Amino acid sequence: MAVPQERLPQPSVRIEGRTGPGHESILTPAALALLAGLHRRFNRRRLDLLAARRARQARYDAGVLPDFRADTLAIREGNWTVGKIPAALQDRRVEITGPVERKMIINALNSGAKVFMADFEDSSAPTLANQLDGQINLRDAVNGTIGYTSPEGKTYRVGHDPAVLVVRPRGWHLPERHLTVDGEPMSGALVDFGLYAFHNARSLQQRDRGPYFYLPKLEAMEEAALWHEVMAAAEDELGLPANCMKATVLIETLPAVFQMHEILHALRERAVGLNCGRWDYIFSYLKTLRGHRDRLLPERGQVLMTVPFLKAYSELLIQTCHRRGAFAMGGMAAQIPIKGDEAANEAAMAKVRADKLREVQAGHDGTWVAHPALVPVAREIFDKYMPSPNQLNVARADVQVSRDQLIAPCAGTISRAGFDNNVEVALRYTAAWLDGLGCVPIHHLMEDAATAEIARAQLWQWLHHGGVEFTDHAPIDFALFDQALAAHTHRLRASTHPGAARADDAAALLASLTHAAQLGDFLTLPAYDRLA
Repeated sequence: MAVPQERLPQPSVRIEGRTGPGHESILTPAALALLAGLHRRFNRRRLDLLAARRARQARYDAGVLPDFRADTLAIREGNWTVGKIPAALQDRRVEITGPVERKMIINALNSGAKVFMADFEDSSAPTLANQLDGQINLRDAVNGTIGYTSPEGKTYRVGHDPAVLVVRPRGWHLPERHLTVDGEPMSGALVDFGLYAFHNARSLQQRDRGPYFYLPKLEAMEEAALWHEVMAAAEDELGLPANCMKATVLIETLPAVFQMHEILHALRERAVGLNCGRWDYIFSYLKTLRGHRDRLLPERGQVLMTVPFLKAYSELLIQTCHRRGAFAMGGMAAQIPIKGDEAANEAAMAKVRADKLREVQAGHDGTWVAHPALVPVAREIFDKYMPSPNQLNVARADVQVSRDQLIAPCAGTISRAGFDNNVEVALRYTAAWLDGLGCVPIHHLMEDAATAEIARAQLWQWLHHGGVEFTDHAPIDFALFDQALAAHTHRLRASTHPGAARADDAAALLASLTHAAQLGDFLTLPAYDRLA
């Protein structure tokens, strides 16, 4: 006689790896039970959606080009809007982002930005310690008990008017090997979301602070619908009001730009807005169109938001969001202050001002910065040109964007310096990531996984499509790449830069990915197996 399913033994979540001080307060039996429930209910769907991604990419590799979906035309043409946006998120003119490191959280909350996006994804290397320490730090921030004392004795505390906290869990594609359920590794997204929700959602909801989330790397409306169901299940399990969890979606993949209406519709009552995740979007353009020789891009310093395909993406996002009553957030300024060189610093800040002026005049409701010193720079621009809390009234009815505009390559060149910079950035970032650091300042820019992915993908693209040349007409070939990688590895190994101890590991991984016959989907997937 068969044993009823509910009477079968239910294996507990297994923790694979060494935990540290305080981690037991995060990995409580009740929290792990929530994770196990989410995994058993939703992981199969997640894996199926990732398989659908691979099938779409195979069609793109075979020559098909991304386009708007015919089966969702009624959604795009329908007359509907998202749900009511909470008061705490009505004014998002400047948002700051950064990893879930304790000092960073305090500085970001005190920065004067309206919102702090605490990032478990692109600016964090997902060691078990980093992820669990991050959960402790966010719990303490929510509870108002977070503090930090530096080795020099300086004390950091959160001030009286902190930024609103929004959390970015990892994307659907990233596993969490340190936590398994029924022998399967969990989804990094479900771990980050589940632990944060379990420990903080009730407190945040009681204070009308969400919880609020940024959702990364979505490619289709079905992936957004899965997030909606995950949040609904967590709300039910935790005894929270329906749709109190709100979401802003990063439009940072090329397939997603063709489904912005559909993504908002899938999250309808909990959707707050969309964000121009520009760096990941450029990477996704490269990856999605990796098999198309006619879609090559120039060196990354020339791929600015003013080039036609990025301008079309930004303006279509604004039009889409405002038609649906959602906020259209601008992209990241990666510059950081340059100390000791006033002229260079002013030139960098001028680039930030120009970028933020473009965004606010186009109709964006807010923008991102990566460093607290950039908050007043961006805020000055938005305060001047957006005196109201947002620009939902800017309909952008003038915008007419076609499929071809969204995938048009931009003109430009590839210099030897640009090629060399890509090698250096990809190597140094990968080495730092392998050593547990997820965001790294390199040449006065804050590099994270997204910007490093651009560098890596461009190297592959230039080397695997024949006939690509430098501005002096010399060919770009693997001998040149290997030589540059060896030189930068030697310099990194002998330096005091973050990740110097992992220089050789990073070089081996980068060489393997660059020489491979097909561009790898994500640097962080093979790197995860080598993570410290």
